[in-house]
Amino acid sequence: MNKVLLHTPDGVRDIYGTECSDRLLISSKIHSKMKSFGYQDIDTPTFEFFDVFAQEINTNDARELYKFFDKEGNTLVLRPDFTPSIARCASKVMLEDDEPIRVVYQGKTFLNTSNLQGKLKENCSIGVELFNDSSVYADAEMIALMIESLKSSGLSDFQVSIGDADYYKGICEEAGIDEETEEMIRVQIVQKNYFAAERIMTEREIPDKYKNLLVKVAEFMGSDEALDKAEKEVTNKRSLSAIARLKSLYKVLSEYDVCQYVSFDLGMLSKFNYYTGVIFSAYTYGVGDAIAKGGRYDSLLGKYGKDAPAIGFVIILDDLMSALYRQNVDIEHEENAILIGYSEENYCDAIAKAAQLRKLGKKAALVFSDDSEI
Repeated sequence: MNKVLLHTPDGVRDIYGTECSDRLLISSKIHSKMKSFGYQDIDTPTFEFFDVFAQEINTNDARELYKFFDKEGNTLVLRPDFTPSIARCASKVMLEDDEPIRVVYQGKTFLNTSNLQGKLKENCSIGVELFNDSSVYADAEMIALMIESLKSSGLSDFQVSIGDADYYKGICEEAGIDEETEEMIRVQIVQKNYFAAERIMTEREIPDKYKNLLVKVAEFMGSDEALDKAEKEVTNKRSLSAIARLKSLYKVLSEYDVCQYVSFDLGMLSKFNYYTGVIFSAYTYGVGDAIAKGGRYDSLLGKYGKDAPAIGFVIILDDLMSALYRQNVDIEHEENAILIGYSEENYCDAIAKAAQLRKLGKKAALVFSDDSEI
């Protein structure tokens, strides 16, 4: 048989047996936690028009999209990210009034990343979005819910890093950095390549004052004391407002009793252009990347129709499951089915016994055997 038919393409894999049932159980627990906060289910298409995502990603990332064409010649893509899809849907049909809208989603995203990166190209995710609430209380609800969702999976050793995109953007505005250069610098900072970021700023003749400060933002990390240090380094209104909001956020999070999971990182940025304020990511050992990430994107919905403030986060289930297994977290596995042997003589009795067990919520499977007894 052709080997192509026996193996999956690079970056995707089969999931079966205990691993598959474990992921479904963990996903169910997280989903229940999100529903308990008042979030309602939403399901958007697996593929969308390319334009839904085009403005929110840079040229390099656009190359990682799975693109194809419909019969009318429109360019379509498999969704690389849920947020623009849900923002499109919400802007179109869900924002009739100004009441907060809470939605929870789950499904798969697709990115045609390089094989050398060692990342999956198909990822299973679950997340939430909150619309029509621009308050710091909404920010706190998101972060607290992400923490509670991760705890519901059985994970206990993790940390949530919180930043604010406006701190960085305020510095860029004060320095007079144009949008193209800002994006180039941000991409390098996201990748922690500060040498490359500094080289770009030198080539674009950014004043040393701002060049040093933009590289220095990565040093403002740790407890809430890091916010005081970051505040002393800036004078522009946008950056100072970001620090003030993060301080308010910390106070609200203390009411949720989750501050032991929280730290700050002003160098935290995202490759996605749509984040406008607070951004956050959850990290744990055994996984090389964030297992959950989110942030505020108040300017995104208006591009699809009605404008509204918004914030959300996503948990990458594939990475979360890897962390749970590598940390030997005790997972409540799915119960095995009770095997009921049967032969031609007692087949009817076996069916009746299996039906009785299933009514009691048990799992029962029939197994043929010539010499079986019920």
